[in-house]
Amino acid sequence: MNTENIQDIYELSPVQKGILFHSLYTPELGLYFIQYTYKVSGNLNISALEQAWQVVAAKHTILRTSFYWQEIDKPLQVVHQQVKVPLEQQDWRGIDAVEQAKRLQDFLVSDRQRGFDVSQAPLIRITVIQLADKVYEIVWSKHHLILDGWSAPIVTMGFFQTYKALCQGQDISLSPSRPFKDYITWLRKQDLSQAEAFWRKLLKGVKAPTPLNNLKVTNLSAQAEKYDEQQIKLSTATTATLQAFARQHQLTLNTIFQGAWAILLGRYSCQQEVVYGCGVSGRPVDLLGVESMVGVFINTLPICIKLNSEQFLLEFLQQLQAQQIEMRQYEYSPLVDVKGWSAVPRNLPLFESIVVFENYPVPQIVQNHEDDLNILEFKGFYKTNYLLNVIGYPGSELVIGINYDCQHFDVATITGILKDFEILLTGIANNPHLQLKNLSLLTEEQQKIASILEQEISFNLAVNCS
Repeated sequence: MNTENIQDIYELSPVQKGILFHSLYTPELGLYFIQYTYKVSGNLNISALEQAWQVVAAKHTILRTSFYWQEIDKPLQVVHQQVKVPLEQQDWRGIDAVEQAKRLQDFLVSDRQRGFDVSQAPLIRITVIQLADKVYEIVWSKHHLILDGWSAPIVTMGFFQTYKALCQGQDISLSPSRPFKDYITWLRKQDLSQAEAFWRKLLKGVKAPTPLNNLKVTNLSAQAEKYDEQQIKLSTATTATLQAFARQHQLTLNTIFQGAWAILLGRYSCQQEVVYGCGVSGRPVDLLGVESMVGVFINTLPICIKLNSEQFLLEFLQQLQAQQIEMRQYEYSPLVDVKGWSAVPRNLPLFESIVVFENYPVPQIVQNHEDDLNILEFKGFYKTNYLLNVIGYPGSELVIGINYDCQHFDVATITGILKDFEILLTGIANNPHLQLKNLSLLTEEQQKIASILEQEISFNLAVNCS
């Protein structure tokens, strides 16, 4: 390590420690590798693009950070004064579209398998693939150790702002950002005693994770890509109805989304109390300027809620949101400590599924900058150590995504879960005042058929008994 290039050294946050552990423990799985792909058209200025990334890296300390853990008591993160953001170019012009699509998929997989050496900064790299004279695929790869989903749009916005200024020959002026170290300093001042009391009370009686065994498929063949994602979209009408219901009752769409997953999890597991992980922003409101800071603030913490079939949906959702609001002040709690405050055995996880509601507009941020480039398509890939990640992407059409471990779930199972999720959310939108027991997982057409069959059975019984 070049000590002359070191700007700062400090500890990791608890979330970073967990990410580092899983990344090093099973490096072959490629955990916590994040990959964004942007298909763009227009006059791409490669020189300005490369320079813009250097400017953004110079602004944010976390983008110049590497990690060290060997032969020391606890891991440390090292901020370098200067780094060179790797940028690779490939020219695929002259290759037909079918072959380009295959090559792109192969490249994305190999890029994930390549991963990162987390002891070397920066933990980001850019690849620009030219498909046609004015069509490009831009691949932005990064490690979750340095950026969470809340920070990525801040970096993206800064990059496009800088790129645009460079293309137009304007002065570059990025607003200052507090270093990630300030958050680490804030964390060390927190008293965990109150957090412990909250989590012990919430998790009282929880002795095992809510099982997904009814959904798992055994004897799946080994696959090169062991992690995959499926998505579906709700209709514009259903999404608008859910949003109106949320506004009317002062709920968040996130609460409704999580409530639907809790109900599904209860029905899949046949349990009246469910526990799942919830992705939270983790940004403390009392840390000045935290909204523009870049790093890993996001945390995954348990939601534990009882399912009473006689309870009305609105009351259930209000109860869930109240728990989320109370939990807000303890979002800094290390998950390893939270699990230790529960009765779940050490050899078992606290939960097997997590829910993340991505209420930050990554693609929309990019599409606001169409002066020089037109963003044709955006895709993202992210892999965690959890078996099932349920993700909500808000918009005019609410998108439901599931990232899943292909060693435990097959395509048909995930397709079925997404269909159940869609039916349940549609039912909530159309019948928000039902009791939980009356929320059906049948489509309207299936309900009509079931009703007719029920009437026929009742009629036949009456005839036979007469």
